[in-house]
Amino acid sequence: MQRISSYEDFLKLKNRVQSIMASSERIISVCGGGGCSSKDGKKIASALKDELGKKGLEEKIKVKLTGCHGMCSWGPSIIIYPEEICYLKVKEKDATEIIEETILRNRIVDRLVYEDEKVGKTPHLKDIPFYNRQTRLILGYNTKIDPQSIDDYIALGGYSALVKALTQMSPTDVLEEIKKSNLRGRGGGGFPAGQKWETTRNAKSDIKYVIVNGHEGEPGAYMDRAILGGNPHIVLEGLIIGAYAIGARQGFIYTRHDAPDLLKNIETAISKAREYGFIGKNILGSGFDFDVEIHLDIGIFVSGESSALMRSIEGKIPEPRPKYIRTSVSGIYEKPSNLNNVETWANVPLIIENGAEWYSKIGTERSKGTKLISLSGRIKNAGVIEVPFGMSLREIVFDLGGGTGNGNDLKAVHFGSAMGGSIPKELIDTPLDFDACAKLGAPIGAGGLLVLDEKDDMLELVSYFLDFLSTESCGKCVPCREGIRQIRKLLKKIKDGSGTYQDVETIREICDVQKEASLCALGRTASSPLESALKYFWKEFESRLVKEK
Repeated sequence: MQRISSYEDFLKLKNRVQSIMASSERIISVCGGGGCSSKDGKKIASALKDELGKKGLEEKIKVKLTGCHGMCSWGPSIIIYPEEICYLKVKEKDATEIIEETILRNRIVDRLVYEDEKVGKTPHLKDIPFYNRQTRLILGYNTKIDPQSIDDYIALGGYSALVKALTQMSPTDVLEEIKKSNLRGRGGGGFPAGQKWETTRNAKSDIKYVIVNGHEGEPGAYMDRAILGGNPHIVLEGLIIGAYAIGARQGFIYTRHDAPDLLKNIETAISKAREYGFIGKNILGSGFDFDVEIHLDIGIFVSGESSALMRSIEGKIPEPRPKYIRTSVSGIYEKPSNLNNVETWANVPLIIENGAEWYSKIGTERSKGTKLISLSGRIKNAGVIEVPFGMSLREIVFDLGGGTGNGNDLKAVHFGSAMGGSIPKELIDTPLDFDACAKLGAPIGAGGLLVLDEKDDMLELVSYFLDFLSTESCGKCVPCREGIRQIRKLLKKIKDGSGTYQDVETIREICDVQKEASLCALGRTASSPLESALKYFWKEFESRLVKEK
């Protein structure tokens, strides 16, 4: 492949790969996400290829092992294009029947289609509630491309935003477009991305860095891995555009050490992008130079904290730094460093390609665009979804998630994992919105949504999160290290039936100190699940306390 050095070169490439993709009569997309891979997704793809080979159809019908399709509890899944026939809970032995019946005879394999009490049986993606209620701007790529194929991504419009940015926009134009879009960071805090970029851009230094935080260490979160595992190029494209706007010539992708398939996808994406000329010297003849390195985490939760992550990239122990040191001004090697999570970077090409005005029409007044959410817990349709901000939590849980699925009543939904909070069923009509959820004490965080039913014990849930954070705390600051330990002791007393009202007051005092004095977000928000539980589910605590005489 010849290096792309101009807008005209890119158009020729795009036309060529689109023509190749259009030459296939059908494409069979096999989910290769973590859940489906653990259930023989790769073997299913191989079996389908073997059956096509036997029929001499391997040139006309293509099998693609793609990223996560999202509907994890129904996996492994396959989607047959262009009809968008969706088969669920597929097994390796089903390959012969699928090729014989659907590919050769255009018949539906009835036992493999989606079914529920509302819609009955339906073979098409557009009729499955889990999918047709979503707005899959980012995840939509996952069912259509091989994550190791840059050509697949380009055929669907990939890298067009980068070409537009470098050939038609100045760095200031790009920055202003991101600011106008009101894109907020998807990593937890919801801080305006454009404002963060501008701080790094304006910092006094000739050297600046941009970083993708793909650590995603919180329990129940799988959004970032769904993106990187399905389409690493959209993240890489966003990173390059961001680097151009900020003035950075070096980027880092910080990702998990325990996901070899994910790492392979990222390495291949970087290699192909470099080969095509999207990374390197004088990109697209623009005079802009940029390169990317991959760094792996060391398996501890706190290494996902921004300053700890940057210390890890430097080769140091990943301990957080005091928050008065702003990483956007003094980050890696004390140089200005802009860090956003995977999902934030993935939004950037969409904004640049379609415009801030288009983007800002999606979502609510202060929360724009879509949000990826991983549904887990007592939920029928567990998996990863992408919905517009403003959709109610009720719609997410019941219309997309299918409810608890076990006959028990909903009790609460919990956002933000170990550093989040719970929302009782009485507030289930709350819209998905950074500020609305935070106001209730359940900040969206990265987007992990845990569904609880009437039989779940809130004390057990809170204890689980505190046990996790106690193990994962770096131990550097006393409020976090000792505060969590003391709260766990007092909670155990309450669970054992020997706790008192004074113990509860002591817990509240410790929580207040942690929020004010801890070095990083882990310590400052460690008490969040407990505080929301005390607020909304006080009776579960009170019923266990020693009664005053």
